[in-house]
Amino acid sequence: MDEMRRFVGIDVAKAALDVFIGSAGTAFTVANDEVGIRDLVRQLVPADFVILEATGGLETPVASALAAAGIAVALVNPRQVRDFARATGRLAKTDRLDAEVLARFGEAAPADTTSHRCTSRAQMAWADIESPNQPTEESGSAR
Repeated sequence: MDEMRRFVGIDVAKAALDVFIGSAGTAFTVANDEVGIRDLVRQLVPADFVILEATGGLETPVASALAAAGIAVALVNPRQVRDFARATGRLAKTDRLDAEVLARFGEAAPADTTSHRCTSRAQMAWADIESPNQPTEESGSAR
């Protein structure tokens, strides 16, 4: 029997990873270090789909570890997630709630709205994450 796909939102901070598993409604926190990331990987299965915001590089170690474990990872534009949260009436801002919003965003978003789905370390290394302050090719200036 196939495993059910679970959408997992992870809010990444310098010291901790707040995790929310959508279908189970389970929330927990692990340290954002090698031991915590290893613990996180053990709690997920290959059928899971993890949604992370692009956070300027803090997401890279956890996203790389998940991809290496065969778990699909989507790096999403923080602005899209913020807009989704507003549209669904989730105005409170805590790390745990942010993780839940990311999981719900993954459940609700059509495939083309997740910025990048990365399933390997090579994809992680080359993912071109769109940022509102990133220079555009045409103009060379920030958006």
